[in-house]
Amino acid sequence: MANKTIKIAYLYEDLMNTYGDSGDVKIISFLLKKQGYTTQVDNISLGSEFNAFDYDFVFFGGGQDFEQTVIAKDLPRHKETLTKYINAGKPMVGVCGGYQLVGTYYKTNAGVTIKGLDILPFHTVFKADKRMIGDTRYMSEWGEVKAFENHSGQTYFDDQDKLHPLGEMIEGYGNNPQDHVEGLRYRNFIGTYSHGPLFKNLNVANAIVKMILEWHDERIAAKTN
Repeated sequence: MANKTIKIAYLYEDLMNTYGDSGDVKIISFLLKKQGYTTQVDNISLGSEFNAFDYDFVFFGGGQDFEQTVIAKDLPRHKETLTKYINAGKPMVGVCGGYQLVGTYYKTNAGVTIKGLDILPFHTVFKADKRMIGDTRYMSEWGEVKAFENHSGQTYFDDQDKLHPLGEMIEGYGNNPQDHVEGLRYRNFIGTYSHGPLFKNLNVANAIVKMILEWHDERIAAKTN
């Protein structure tokens, strides 16, 4: 049945999939299957047409500087639909590069400033002499999270009232060495540096599944009315 199919948009799956990020989508699909749903995962890549509201979940994985530079030229085509989707409180997760590109900009190791989508007020600066790598632990609203981080980008919030961290650091760096927080939570958008994948933490994965199913029911109801 169509209303038992969860549609997942994986932004630039072929380019943004470092450190097992695709495992996040596989885990979500597995958990949904256990609840009687099937999943359809679409790779939204260079040149693809995309309306975020056609999907129940949007996932944006991480990539290296080169891949991010490539997709940063294609990504602005999707700014309008992603802005509306995120501000409407629909579920989306961005990991590492997929997190950074939702912000205003990031500066690469070479000092080149690459514009992000400027949907949320934060920025990232790469500092080659301060690579943040290793196991990471932090306390989220859903309990403790264990993951792996490997990034030179240091992310800073430009509006502390609008944006909230995903968690408070226990071990590791998170967004940057100074703030002792990991990731970002804005409505149902989650940005994070957690690889490994993140959703091996079933407390987080189950929370995302709940968001997805709530939006799925709303989306299907709107289509049938």
